[in-house]
Amino acid sequence: MASSRKSQPSPKSANRIAVALSGGLDSVVLLDTVCKAQATNKQTQIYAFHIHHGLQKQADDWLIFCEKLAKKYKIHFDFRLLHLTGSQEQGNTEARARAGRYEALTDLCAEYGIQDLLLAHHQNDQAETVLLQILRGAGIAGAAGMPNSREIDTKEGKITLWRPLLDQSKKDLETYAKEHKLKWIEDPSNQDSKYRRNAIRKTIIPALEKIQPEAIANLARSAGLFGEAQTLLDRLAIQDAKTMIANDRVGLKPLLELAKKELPAANNVLRYWLKVNQLAMPSQERLASWWRDLNSVKAGGQLEWSHDEKCIRLWRGILQIEEVNAGQWVFKTIPSSSKTPGLPRQWVKEAQQKGLITEKNRSGSEKIQVKSNAPRKTLKNLFQEADIPPWQRNAPLLYINGELIAVAGVGLSYPHLAHSGPRLRPEWLQNPVK
Repeated sequence: MASSRKSQPSPKSANRIAVALSGGLDSVVLLDTVCKAQATNKQTQIYAFHIHHGLQKQADDWLIFCEKLAKKYKIHFDFRLLHLTGSQEQGNTEARARAGRYEALTDLCAEYGIQDLLLAHHQNDQAETVLLQILRGAGIAGAAGMPNSREIDTKEGKITLWRPLLDQSKKDLETYAKEHKLKWIEDPSNQDSKYRRNAIRKTIIPALEKIQPEAIANLARSAGLFGEAQTLLDRLAIQDAKTMIANDRVGLKPLLELAKKELPAANNVLRYWLKVNQLAMPSQERLASWWRDLNSVKAGGQLEWSHDEKCIRLWRGILQIEEVNAGQWVFKTIPSSSKTPGLPRQWVKEAQQKGLITEKNRSGSEKIQVKSNAPRKTLKNLFQEADIPPWQRNAPLLYINGELIAVAGVGLSYPHLAHSGPRLRPEWLQNPVK
């Protein structure tokens, strides 16, 4: 299943909000409360967005459930299919699915001109997040957990993520759902303790509640206090970084000078820089390793670190953040009225059902024709023509039935494109939202 099912929006101008709908208890309760509130505000259009990961056998059933629920509430509905490939290591799959989900949701918001996206995270989720961050040694910024709201910059403008249920416990949501006779689906993977969050939910949280009945509420409250402390640290970082951060890049020389005078202040600047670039907070061990590298690198030397599926690179005395090939191929539906070419939808769907859609890394000999009046060219030539730096040329490749169909940042195979009929367009989603 690789298509979107879109309910047509009203042609009249109106406020639009979106609810991330997984079909689980939390998002079903959120959608119900939003729709009931909307009954008194006819000027607001509600959209339900579902992300189909394909990681569970029941994923198609969940999509159908969410679509039917949207029809019941008479709201707009759309979804995205994530094509997760590569490493199947547990933590990697979990993180990539989460990053891809956020990216796809904000992409849907941008497509429909929606500036407000509602997420169903609740008090228990916040408590689990605080524990996870503390266990990994992420510091105050990590222990601050999830904010009630946060702005995301996209090419189309700003999108605000809202978490209106953060003060509500799981028990509160269950009580609401039973009182209003709501139906939802259960994800069996939520019972699998091999995932760290599930282990905390099923083992550590219940043990803490036996010691302290208000453990969940207190952990969530602590997140707010950590957030206040982080706000003050951010203010200090802005002052310290006036002469070293410009255009989201950090000058190495002033950073090293600050570290020599006051290492905690330099650490604070680095953490702030990572935060504004939406990267996870590093552990103390990782920060110490970075400082060893920075203090030993020769003038004009280069460094490269992998962090949070991004690449931090020292180039010509400047620290900058580069994208790496961590993401997902997503198939977007092309509106029937659009002249944009795409891949035949039925062909993609059949290839997916047969397991014929694969992602590969470059081997150095690939060729692709990306224009109607151009010959097939090697990727090396295409990258050189586009003046793409060498470290950005290891682009992810999408194959269908053994044929090279798409190259991230380059284009699609022109001979495989259709200009009419139901069509899909593969796009590589990066910039995971945290």
